[in-house]
Amino acid sequence: MEMHYVFLYLAIILFSARIVGDAFAKFGLPAVLGEILVGVLLGKSALGLIEVNEIIKVLAELGVILLLFQVGLEADIHQLKKVGIKAVIVAFVGAFAPMLLGFLVGYYLLNLPLLTSLFLGGTLTATSIGITVGVLEDLGKMKERFAQIVLGAAVLDDIFGVIVLAGLYELAKEGQVHVDALLLLVLYIGSFFIFSPILAQILARVIQLLSKKLGTMDFVPPAVLSMVLFFAFLAHEVGSPEILGAFTAGLALSRRFAIPFALFLKTDERMAEKIEHSILPLVWVLTPVFFVYVGLQLNLKAIDFTSAKFWTLALLITLVAVVGKVISGFFVRVPLREKLLIGFSMLPRGEVGLIFAEFGRQAKVYDDTLYAVVIFVVAITTLMSPIALKILARN
Repeated sequence: MEMHYVFLYLAIILFSARIVGDAFAKFGLPAVLGEILVGVLLGKSALGLIEVNEIIKVLAELGVILLLFQVGLEADIHQLKKVGIKAVIVAFVGAFAPMLLGFLVGYYLLNLPLLTSLFLGGTLTATSIGITVGVLEDLGKMKERFAQIVLGAAVLDDIFGVIVLAGLYELAKEGQVHVDALLLLVLYIGSFFIFSPILAQILARVIQLLSKKLGTMDFVPPAVLSMVLFFAFLAHEVGSPEILGAFTAGLALSRRFAIPFALFLKTDERMAEKIEHSILPLVWVLTPVFFVYVGLQLNLKAIDFTSAKFWTLALLITLVAVVGKVISGFFVRVPLREKLLIGFSMLPRGEVGLIFAEFGRQAKVYDDTLYAVVIFVVAITTLMSPIALKILARN
């Protein structure tokens, strides 16, 4: 593809995402929903004007990485600690309930092969932390207790998802799962979360000192951005999603974060303000690219909406997908409204569910009908979540 077409695609994406997202917000709907629908309309599902290419993919990844960095930067570490146990419970139930239900329905009710049933359960395990955070930001609810529970749970859910995907990929390729390799992956990810905040604080201190030596704060934004990208790289290297590296970096630079035995590393107020003011415009520009990208990846034309078999499977698996996630909120002691808010926040599959579906297709685990059903379920849960959250979040 010639470069000038990429410029045209990006011009269309940025303008249409912003105007449709803002229009949705004006009518009281989450802007994220409008941006995803822009992708659906521009992509293979409708008009076919824009093809997903590597440049758009990279910018989309950069958008969600910066979004998670911003969330980490603004996160209240004390609140996250308070809801830590609740977040673990929600993550565990939200990951394994849909996986178990999906497997049981696939294997015993639909008589699917064992590997196909496992992949179906694995696909339903996914939660798109990027979409969840985007919706909660749109609704102005990120500071509330339920949102902090969801944030912690979604981070852990992403880790569970990576481990499940790694195991299923090995099973499909080699016919067996190497437990020692999975345990090593868990060890790597755990080590990353223990040591990365300390490393991030040390690097931030170095950036701060260099900025003072150079006599300018203009050095801070590009240096911090390079640090965020470096942590995204490190996260990938240990087998964790890149966005979790960015979230960890943001958390480490948060004004509320402090390492008990290294308080001298604390980021000062001036530097924290410079980071926030310089990174936020990038988030505003690039995050919509990510949500449009999610819509572009969907191909609803591949679905035969006239097939009775398709609708039977789709309705059954959608029910499993919704119930498996929503019940996660009912395992923690909070008011009913918060239980529902937590459950529906964990619902969107987005790009994570599509990755699982694509792995299943490539491994020839899904036939055409089941692949279409999975794409439909990913789409419907991704679009359902913002609407449900908007209704539930009304004061």
